[in-house]
Amino acid sequence: MEDVKLPPEYSETATNPKRFAGRPVAGAFNVTVPTLTVFPPQQPGNGTAMLVFPGGGFSKLAIDLEGSEVRDWLTSTGTTCVLVKYHVPKSRHHYDEDCHCAVTPKHLLALQVAQRAIRLVRSRASELKINPRKIGVIGFSAGGYLVAQTSNIFEPAYEPVDEIDKVSSRPDFAIAMFPGHLCRSGGSLDPGIKVTKMTPPTFLLQAWDDPVDPICNSIVYARALDEAGVPAEVHLFAKGSHAFAMRPLGHPVERWPTLVEDWLKDTGIL
Repeated sequence: MEDVKLPPEYSETATNPKRFAGRPVAGAFNVTVPTLTVFPPQQPGNGTAMLVFPGGGFSKLAIDLEGSEVRDWLTSTGTTCVLVKYHVPKSRHHYDEDCHCAVTPKHLLALQVAQRAIRLVRSRASELKINPRKIGVIGFSAGGYLVAQTSNIFEPAYEPVDEIDKVSSRPDFAIAMFPGHLCRSGGSLDPGIKVTKMTPPTFLLQAWDDPVDPICNSIVYARALDEAGVPAEVHLFAKGSHAFAMRPLGHPVERWPTLVEDWLKDTGIL
């Protein structure tokens, strides 16, 4: 096997007026050292915490569009936000700390980071002033796939490190925005995602005109949730394209943060 040395992490800003409401978009590339950044609520906390998984096709992270801008909304609702910067080497290889090289592991390193992140947050619930039974995940595009993974894969994707790895990595609720990688050939669900009654209540939202991840991703996952008897709310909008996140596009899909808040209140989380 040839070792592929990875360059350092770096940030890059791009502007696409048509897709991103005329504002720059910052991306983080070659992330080989994952981080969690906790942002306390801007107003009295409601005891809820949400881990944010930005998208980027597992080759970069849309760190502002689907990260810091989402953080500002969450903290304004009284929710503690945990922004997760997970492994995304631009080469699409995955960094291995033992050989300091790029490899293709059995499990995506992003899933390992996501599981560990949930455990860390839950283990520090008292310190963070949150309810350990009100810890959820929200992800966009590739991050939405991470939401589906953490919602259904509870066995550790890595060797235990310490006592924290005895803490549950199951999120209490899940929000997948224009998720990718779920719909496979023939409209079937990714075989690695086994939906059961243990899958947490889920909110799905996607635009019909999404040119990157077809609505099949939301539909096939919603069908699996229904068959397993998992409470879910699904919204499919006519227009919105992909990666709209918090940015105004002049379409009804812009209402999605309010829809999420209403769903969280209806389920007793907020």
